[in-house]
Amino acid sequence: MDVLGTMRRTHSCNDLNSSNIGEEIILMGWVLRRRDHGGVIFIDLRDRHGLTQIVFNPETNSEVHAKAHQVRSEWVLAVRGTVVARLEGMANPKLATGEIEIMVNELRILNPSATPPFPLDEETEVSENLRLQYRYLDLRRPEMARNLVLRHKATQAIRTYLNDKDFLEIETPMLTRSTPEGARDYLVPSRVSAGKFYALPQSPQLFKQLLMIAGMDRYYQIVKCFRDEDLRADRQPEFTQIDMELAFVDEEQVIEINEGMIQNLFQATLSLDVAPPFKRITYHEAMNRFGTDRPDTRFGFEICDLSDIARTCSFKVFRDTADSGGTVRAINAKGCATFSRKDLDGLTDYVAQFGAKGLAWVKMKADGEWQSPIAKFFSDEERAAMTLALDAVEGDLLFFGADKPSVVFQALGELRVELARRLGLLKPGTFNFIWVTDFPLVEYDEREKRYQALHHPFTAPREQDLELLVSDPAAVLSRAYDLVLNGTEIGGGSIRIHQKEIQNQVLSVLGITPEEADDKFGFLLKALDLGAPPHGGLAFGLDRLMMIITGRDSIRDVIAFPKTQKASCPLTDAPASVARKQLTELYLRPDWKE
Repeated sequence: MDVLGTMRRTHSCNDLNSSNIGEEIILMGWVLRRRDHGGVIFIDLRDRHGLTQIVFNPETNSEVHAKAHQVRSEWVLAVRGTVVARLEGMANPKLATGEIEIMVNELRILNPSATPPFPLDEETEVSENLRLQYRYLDLRRPEMARNLVLRHKATQAIRTYLNDKDFLEIETPMLTRSTPEGARDYLVPSRVSAGKFYALPQSPQLFKQLLMIAGMDRYYQIVKCFRDEDLRADRQPEFTQIDMELAFVDEEQVIEINEGMIQNLFQATLSLDVAPPFKRITYHEAMNRFGTDRPDTRFGFEICDLSDIARTCSFKVFRDTADSGGTVRAINAKGCATFSRKDLDGLTDYVAQFGAKGLAWVKMKADGEWQSPIAKFFSDEERAAMTLALDAVEGDLLFFGADKPSVVFQALGELRVELARRLGLLKPGTFNFIWVTDFPLVEYDEREKRYQALHHPFTAPREQDLELLVSDPAAVLSRAYDLVLNGTEIGGGSIRIHQKEIQNQVLSVLGITPEEADDKFGFLLKALDLGAPPHGGLAFGLDRLMMIITGRDSIRDVIAFPKTQKASCPLTDAPASVARKQLTELYLRPDWKE
């Protein structure tokens, strides 16, 4: 094995082209592939920047060529050589370095490698658990390396943009107080305060509000947050937020600044102009048209309310649902009347997981004729009214949901996305942004028998709804706004409550007694009484945003060292047991003896 010594890399493995022909250069990297062609050895040398073909010719340097015979995949090399043009017909237009190759005259083997547990060609399918166990190898794969490079460009673009807008990057504490109103906290026991615990922050929410009260009127932070919750593809126990807060602003100002930041971000990462202002839709409209407050607007299949028609129709299932406070709604799947019975049964099973008790369907035939098991239950007039409401024509496929609103919204909302997925309507490289506004301030939790904040307890109610806080809290709309991209919420924020009296009213609506409020949020309430300015902000999920930008299906593909869906790390085998002595020092097992 050789040493690096005074040898210094002159170029990356993506730098060289025909303009460099004749130059002596030094490259360093890992062996991706090795090929022996009749005595001449070709090696694809790779670093995070790209790939360059290097050549060992016995006629050029027999000693170096002999040394190259022992080289295998993932060995770490340093080479000195001359840039030459590839032979005619051998250029590779897919590579930035495809016009040239390096004729090597000096080879240093800096470190051999054991055989990797999986090939590192990006085309190779590898189980996720194995990838995470050997994450440092997985990150050598070009596609994964590109994801991290793009993430770096994104964070640099964000910082540059916000710095230019007079924001201050300020760090907030990682060890803070538990506030169990949201998701479960990750708790950290205190050694010096027996029996007491810190919590890792779920968000810097309260601290950034305190910074506004402190006069730091434009704050941002790219910050780690922690939530001990059930995991999905777009969730991790630790994740990264683009967090910001501004004083003396309203919704319009916050939205304008963030649209500019997103525009700048997409330009920096994808060279794409997403052209704000983005469309806006109220929460009520989003639910009625799409069945969700995270609507994917890349395709149609919007939900149509047929409750008024159903209320007087002769089909008992629909009529009884409408009369009992439920809702009857439908989707027109344009041109999908060719779906087979197997397809329809599969979609019925699909919506069942969202609580739907069934899925009625109608295939539109010529002259407005309905082909459906339920067609016989409707009069000609009723069929005509529904056909008109759904703008249905021959070749369309109609799907109906009848149940309580929450079930129908979720079932049909998920159905429209599944239809789009099956029909190939979710086109890569399409980015549809939409703001969702005017959320309810609270929603009633039947299990807990109390109101809960739809966003968080510090979201301001609309000023015109303040008098409803006492008489009808469910009717109060908030000054909240979420930015949705392709059916994924990428950011959420609000104008905050900056007056103590209103904050106490909201906490009371949420069933938090004055004593509890003082215990949990006393420091904030005191601050609100000491000159708190109007303020608001927003936080983006950086991991979710990068997942969409890179076209991946999981945020794990854009995080250097992620956890599994069970919140474990196969690489380090965390979480792990600790010594009894450590637990004793933290007063977690004081009965244990050494």
